[in-house]
Order: sequence, then C-alpha cells, then structure tokens
Amino acid sequence: MTIVIVGTNRRDANSRTIATYYQRLLKERGEASQILDLIDLPADFLATALYENNGQNEEFNAFRQVLKENDRFVFIVPEYNGSFPGVLKAFIDGLDYPSSLAGKKAGLVGVAAGMHGGNLALSHLTDVLHYLGMQVLPVKPTLAFIHSHLSNEEITSSVYQQLLELQAEKLISKETSDTLR
Repeated sequence: MTIVIVGTNRRDANSRTIATYYQRLLKERGEASQILDLIDLPADFLATALYENNGQNEEFNAFRQVLKENDRFVFIVPEYNGSFPGVLKAFIDGLDYPSSLAGKKAGLVGVAAGMHGGNLALSHLTDVLHYLGMQVLPVKPTLAFIHSHLSNEEITSSVYQQLLELQAEKLISKETSDTLR
C-alpha cells in the first residue's frame, strides 16, 4: 500500500486536494493507498510525542505505525517561507530513530502559489529523507501557481497531470533505485 502524506496541517490546503487526486491516480493503477493527513495529528504532539516523550503518545504512535508498516510514500508538500512546513519536520522528528523510513521509496510533489512550485521545499525535504535512508524518486513534480491549475477539486493542467501520472507509475513499479530515472 502507498501512503499519501498531506504535508501540512493548514485547513483548506491545496495539498489536500492534490493528495486526493494522487490517491485516485493510484487507484486507477490498481494500487491501494491511504491518505495520512497532518491535520489529524494530536494537537499536543510537540510536547507529548517527541524527544524524551518519544513513543509515549498513543495517538501519535498510530501515525508511526502506519509508516512502519508500509514501504511507499508520497509527500504532498506545500512551500512555506522557502521550505517545507515545520509541522512536517516535527512529524518526521517524532518517528523512530534510526528511521523507520530507511530503504523505503518516496515520491515528492511540490505545491505552491508562486512560480517555483515548491522547488526549495522539495530540495530541503529530499536532504532530510536521504539522511534518513529513503529512496527518493528523481521525478519530483512542482505544481507552480496552483490556484490557476485547480478547478472543482481537479487539476486542469495536462502537464501537471502527466507529471503526476509518471511519478505514480515509478512509485508503484518494482524498479530498484538504480533504474528509477
């Protein structure tokens, strides 16, 4: 199963729309998936699930278990202030260390209101995920000016659609990291 992670806890985020779209792409390809939405994180997880409290928040542990039990992930990542959201970093920091993400496959999708589509956010997140031992797909769609390319919860750009389809196919393929390009 592929886990589609909404990389923000902001209400009404476009990332949630993109996650739902991506989940539909996976279903069309016969791939089971689940959306893991950071809006559902426990409100107190920063104080009750990290560092000396690691593993002690049962509600947060349910998120950790989902990541532990699956091998493929898609991170839908909005760009906030030139990087990825702090809540996503805090979420990653709350996972098992050494990482329960090591050796697993990740697709990254950038979402932004501006013209760079989240390039910086994806670059920063790629560094973090590589450090944790993940295999990050080189196909990283960056969805710039996202407001101009969404209508009624649908992506209207055929280029964006094609990029997401290509990434979804690479993500669910049995290819090894040496042949992902």
